[in-house]
Amino acid sequence: MSITLIILIVVAVLILWFIGSFNHFVRLRNRAKEALADIDVQLKRRYDLIPNLVNTVKGYATHESSAFENVTKARASAMGANTLSGKAQAEDTLSTAVRGIFVIAEAYPELKANQNFLSLQNELSDTENKIQAARRFYNTNVRDLNTGIESFPGNVIAGIGHFEKMDFFELGEADAAAKNPVEVKF
Repeated sequence: MSITLIILIVVAVLILWFIGSFNHFVRLRNRAKEALADIDVQLKRRYDLIPNLVNTVKGYATHESSAFENVTKARASAMGANTLSGKAQAEDTLSTAVRGIFVIAEAYPELKANQNFLSLQNELSDTENKIQAARRFYNTNVRDLNTGIESFPGNVIAGIGHFEKMDFFELGEADAAAKNPVEVKF
């Protein structure tokens, strides 16, 4: 009787451990998905700010049309990116194009003093900081999920539950300058 009881207790503990481990992976996956959604929210905010910034600068620098076209194309490309790596690369291109707008603004002292431009610049800077924080949060959650999936005995549970590793949101190698902070001079 006591051996049967011990076996039942061991089986019950294993079942509870399996359920707890499975639910842990569900939480990790959902946190990573939520963090990716947070990045999307901040990127949408950025996408909404960019046309206002372009229009403000356009009023002062009408002959810089190629820079405005580059920003518009880069924004459309970033908004249309479907994969995580495609999105990261499109974001790099967009960051470079936006930096070009700020470089243009340097040549127009009256633009740099314009309250709308300054406000948009501050909002964009704040949004960039939020995007960076959201990326870090996402990558931390992905790291935790991937570590659990690769570690024993989590890899067994992950295999049974069909949990898959997720990609990090990294800056593309095409734009090494995007890894450096944007320099804005007044």
